[in-house]
Amino acid sequence: MHDEANGGLAAGASPRRLFHFNAGFLTQRRVRRILQLAGYQPTIGKPGADDLVGVWGHSPYAGRGEAAAKASGAALVRIEDAFLRSLFPGRSGEPPLGLVIDHGGMHFDPTQPSDLERILTETPLDDAALLARARGAIARLREAQLTKYSAVDPAAAPPDPGYVLVIDQTHGDASVTHGMADANSFREMLFHARDDHPGARILIKTHPETVAGHRKGYFGPDDLDDRTAFLTDPVSPWALLEGAIAVYTVSSQMGFEAIMAGHRPHVFGRPFYAGWGLTEDLHSIPRRHRTLTRAQLFAGAMLLYPVWYDPFHDRLCELEEVIDILDAQARAWREDRHGWVAQGMRLWKRGAIQGFFGAAKGVRFADDLEKARGLAAKSRARRMVWATQARADDDAVRVEDGFLRSRGLGAKLVPPLSLVCDDLGIYYDPTRESRLERLIAKRADLRPDQADRARALIGRITRSGLSKYNLGGAQPDLPQGRLILVPGQVEDDASILAGTEKVSTNRALLEAARAANPDAVILYKPHPDVEAGLRKGNIAPIDLVGLADRVLDLSDPAALLPRIDEVWTMTSLLGFEALLRGVPVVTLGAPFYAGWGLTRHLGPHLPRRTARPTLEALVHAALIDYPRYRDPVTGQPCPVEVIVTRLEDGRLPAPGMPLRLLSKIQGIFASQAHLWRR
Repeated sequence: MHDEANGGLAAGASPRRLFHFNAGFLTQRRVRRILQLAGYQPTIGKPGADDLVGVWGHSPYAGRGEAAAKASGAALVRIEDAFLRSLFPGRSGEPPLGLVIDHGGMHFDPTQPSDLERILTETPLDDAALLARARGAIARLREAQLTKYSAVDPAAAPPDPGYVLVIDQTHGDASVTHGMADANSFREMLFHARDDHPGARILIKTHPETVAGHRKGYFGPDDLDDRTAFLTDPVSPWALLEGAIAVYTVSSQMGFEAIMAGHRPHVFGRPFYAGWGLTEDLHSIPRRHRTLTRAQLFAGAMLLYPVWYDPFHDRLCELEEVIDILDAQARAWREDRHGWVAQGMRLWKRGAIQGFFGAAKGVRFADDLEKARGLAAKSRARRMVWATQARADDDAVRVEDGFLRSRGLGAKLVPPLSLVCDDLGIYYDPTRESRLERLIAKRADLRPDQADRARALIGRITRSGLSKYNLGGAQPDLPQGRLILVPGQVEDDASILAGTEKVSTNRALLEAARAANPDAVILYKPHPDVEAGLRKGNIAPIDLVGLADRVLDLSDPAALLPRIDEVWTMTSLLGFEALLRGVPVVTLGAPFYAGWGLTRHLGPHLPRRTARPTLEALVHAALIDYPRYRDPVTGQPCPVEVIVTRLEDGRLPAPGMPLRLLSKIQGIFASQAHLWRR
């Protein structure tokens, strides 16, 4: 984080006045807010000798502030976007997720040492925890294909590997003009790339703003030949670097990413990442005499130098949290950018579907399969269908509620906080592979940073007593003895129909639990939808005699689980929630969490589930990777941790009036709920 050692302010210090002479500081609310949180007070007027003057990098307007600082004796502070900024360039109007606030110079100007250079020169950078964070963050950026501007197209396949990558930049870019480079540097770079690699393909990577027509690049048609071509497709830099045999750059940030991808790029300017023994440099930078590892360079540039911002909690944060945020935003944009056609969605669900999937391009709704296919065929839109309505031969993406859904029942029309999209199957149907099943197998070998994140998530969920619906409820006194909790289910639920064989009713489940545990105290908890009279699965009290020692009506499952010795279930999510709390689970159906060695599985055979993930791996797949989350406060895609915060602090908007009225009507006619529920 930015602190006094890095040219910032000590914690608890009074805000320092930061005078500015650029209208951008007035209009960019996010920039002003980050500065305020970092301990600065953006101000207009005449600075004094004890004040600070802030300028935007070396922008054309920076001269005003430089002159004011010189005249007043105030210290100059240069401010710029951090190296992981947003989905789109600033020209789009999207605010940044971080800033660099530099009291020494600017990272792209080698004529004087910047705060970043001082960090890389003077800070020990040998702390094991810091370097572990750096390695974990590099791996996450690479896996999620995140870069400074992360609106890359995952469908844009990189060229066949074996090419030399030459990186163009925008004409007049500050890192070029202030990095002691010019157009000749680009011509010289291309000459060396061709000369060093005779016969190899040369790909010139065009800058996104050049492709968009906003700014010219340094290369043009005259620079092409029979083995040199432009690459203008929005291919992920990480995928592009993977196929390159060599990388050439003047001062592009992509050169920094090339180092992180394992390259030793040829550098023809003087960017911040040159001169540390990780690049082939045309020019020497005498001040930079230290040899760094990739992790050390990354730690300095990404963990210690910038100020990172969390827009969901309006606070400064660490890089890892910004990666979580940008990963959620990038996933949503990449999946939604061509639009969706949603088929067979009930009217009450359409608002949530539009909110989750319609930001990039509005969702269109169709009542049946043929109409949906027709609409999708006219565009590049993908098709989605609510999972329970999907035909076996339908190749649409299946949508369902996530596992941290809401505070209130879906059957009572409470909108979801999470939804899952499955392009293979759906998590509750073991007869075919689902995307979740594949993710669980993939996560069987977690990196340390992934395990730490999952472990922290488990801790927050269990400490806060969170569950799928978060209904609260009674905390009854429990009898003495070995306590076995048997959660009832909705007997016509899709997970029962698809994931059970011999035991497929609540009574059969109780009979199996009692037969195997004749001396235990069996506690039966009816499903909330059944208790509300909205779904099938009720057992008459007389039929529970001899099977259940107590019925726990309207009780809080999250409060019950820590007091339970074992859970017996068919496919209930309560089994997963029990695993989070360290409670042994016996499965007689085939829920997504069974068959991996984490439960005692007595249900259907699950031959595909051969991996042996840890609990952290299961949680990472089920709660971090698989669902999409939407913050109910900002309406933006968000990571799971934001939803946990909203559930903890209760900042959940109530359903709109139409849904509240419909829910009341539904309650009156609960016996006919099958007519509107799908």
